[in-house]
This record gives sequence, structure tokens and C-alpha cells, in this order.
Amino acid sequence: MAENTEVVVIGGGYAGVMAANRLTRRDDVTVTLVNPRPSFVHRIRLHQLVGGSHDAIVDYREILAERVRLVVDTATRIDPARRAVTLASGEGVAYDYLVYALGSGSAGPRVSGATEFAYPVATLEEARRLRSVLEAAPATAPVTVVGAGATGIEVAAELAEEGRAVTLVCGGVLGPYLHPRGRRSVARQLARLGVTVLDGPGVEVTAVTRDAVRLGDGRELPSEVTIWTAGFGVPDLAARSGLSTDAMGRLLTDETLTSVDDAHIVAAGDSAAPSGLPLRMSCQSATPLGAHAADTVLDRIAEAEPATIDLGFFGQCIGVGSRAATVQLAAGDDTVKGFYLGGRIAAKIKARAMRDLVHRLTDEGREPGSYTWKFKDAKRRERLQAMRDEAPAAR
Repeated sequence: MAENTEVVVIGGGYAGVMAANRLTRRDDVTVTLVNPRPSFVHRIRLHQLVGGSHDAIVDYREILAERVRLVVDTATRIDPARRAVTLASGEGVAYDYLVYALGSGSAGPRVSGATEFAYPVATLEEARRLRSVLEAAPATAPVTVVGAGATGIEVAAELAEEGRAVTLVCGGVLGPYLHPRGRRSVARQLARLGVTVLDGPGVEVTAVTRDAVRLGDGRELPSEVTIWTAGFGVPDLAARSGLSTDAMGRLLTDETLTSVDDAHIVAAGDSAAPSGLPLRMSCQSATPLGAHAADTVLDRIAEAEPATIDLGFFGQCIGVGSRAATVQLAAGDDTVKGFYLGGRIAAKIKARAMRDLVHRLTDEGREPGSYTWKFKDAKRRERLQAMRDEAPAAR
């Protein structure tokens, strides 16, 4: 009888849960999921938690395969030589293969006063803290949201729909990912909710105080609650463990998602940087990357050659309150197109996407290996080749 293979998955987000569930395809694989929280965080609903319309959590018993063992703890160090993970509790977990799926969180703002007086929203704890602050603030208190990516737009819209006086400070353009047509759609929807949008030159935030936000053009905005959504960072566990990372701290892998340092470590989701050319941080890429990471591990156990990643994007769906959204279409290589959907139809698509994402994880837990993805990036190999061609000149 073949020996049992121990696989440890660090991180219980979209990528980690998908990987853990998919790994149960083999009866001779024992899967342990290490996560600091006892509940799954439905991260793309955190703006709804801030707005008070959803708790953004799901019981792991609803989405994890029965054979996955959940350890509620935090990984503090990886020892590749011993193939072991040290936990904050002092316990150690041994592995034959490790899936690194820590995800991302808030990036430390480099603006005076932002750390002290602004509230990030990238984690469950941050969103809950912000919700408590908002509940304690007067309904008329001015609220400023800094950062006009998808998170900033969705948070601003939720709070405006709640009746708050919200200013969205873009620090550049509104929705930088969007095509100009999609951007105009979002701007119209925000205007209907009464959100004041500040974009263009001079509107970058230069300082945050307890009750104001200062802009590069000299203006000072009254702000009783300042919310920081500009930028994401990743945990430094890989770097602290002596593994190769990119400049942002994402684990460097090859195109099979295998660490460039160790064939027994595979990465997925926001903390992975395949070939130094990471995909856009999103649940849209995290879920298939989690599946692919599991497939790579299973292939190695079977002594088969792992496949290279082949996945792309459809675009981006941004909710603007409960009754409107904008769905921006894109090519597989994440290049936006001029076509978008807006209004109530897009809101229904957004709502369904949020529901379906959890359903995909649940379905994979019940039937491991059933999840597939259809969006491909036909141009990735061209970009990789271009990077290789440029490498000698860069040295």
C-alpha cells in the first residue's frame, strides 16, 4: 500500500479552500488547512459588512470537504529543510507538500497620519472595526474614502446608500482599471447616490488628521471618518522563511506554481508570483490558481509532469450600492474592452457572482476535481518570452 502524503495549505481564503478541497481527490492524501480564523471570510463582501448589510463570513463546515482538517492558528515560519511549518501557538505541522495561499491585506500607507487616523478595510477585523466606528459616528459625519479602485468605489457607494455624506478621493482617475466608458458608468451611479468624487491632478492625499484630509492642491477636507483603500500588500512569511519573493513579497514560482526554491512548495492566489509575472490580485484569479496549485501537487505525487498555468480574466464587476453595478469586460490577458454592462442588470450579475463564488468552493468540496475555468490568456507566453529577451540587457 502506498504511503500517505501529508499536504498542508496555509491560508483559508478563496485559493486555499479551493486547493484544500481539490486535494481530497486522492484517498491517500491527508489535507490540513491552517488559517488564523475559525470562519471563512467572503472577502468580496467586506464592503457590505462596512455598510451593515452582510456579515461577510461563512462557516467552514459549509464549504470545506469533510476530509480537510482545519487548524485555527497562524503560520509564523516555514522550514523547507525539515518540511515543517511553525505556528504562533508554538506547535509545528509537518508536510510532504505545502500550498502557500496566504492572500493579501492592506498595504501600509506612506502618508502622514494615515496609519493613526485612517481605517483600512482589507481584512475581516479591519472591516468590523470600521463598522463599529461608523455606528458610533453621527449620521451627518463627513466620511472620506481614499482610493478609487473597486474596493474604494464599493465602500463609498455602500455608505452613501446608507445616507452618509461621502467623498471619494481618487488620487488619480476613478476606477483606473476601467475603460473610459465603464468609468463614466460608475461615475453616473455614484452621482445618483450623492457621492462626491474628487479625481484628476492635485487630489492625492498628502496627510490625514483626526478630523481632516489634506490634498496635494492645498485643500483640506473635513473628515470625521477616513477610510483607506489605496493599495494591497502581502504577508512576509515567505521572505522571513528564506524563500525567493518578488519586490512585493509574493512567492516566486515557475509556471506550474512551484516555488523556484523547492519543488515541495506550491503557491496560489494573491501571494503567488508565477515567473515574476503575477496575475491581478482578485478572487477571479485566486480560485483557479488554487485549483491549479492542487493539481500540481497531485501530479507530483503521481510522478507526472505538472501543467503550466493557463487562465485569464473576463474583466471586473464593481458594485455601486445594492441596486447598481458596472461590469467591465476584458480580453483574457486582462486588457479592458470598450464594452460594459451597467445598472440593475449588472447589479444582478454582481450579486450572482458573489453567491456563485462560495457555491464553487462548496461544490469542489463535495465533488473534488469538478471545478473548471474557461477564461484563458493566449498572450501570456508572449509576455514571458519578451521578459526573457529583455533580461540580458537588464543585467
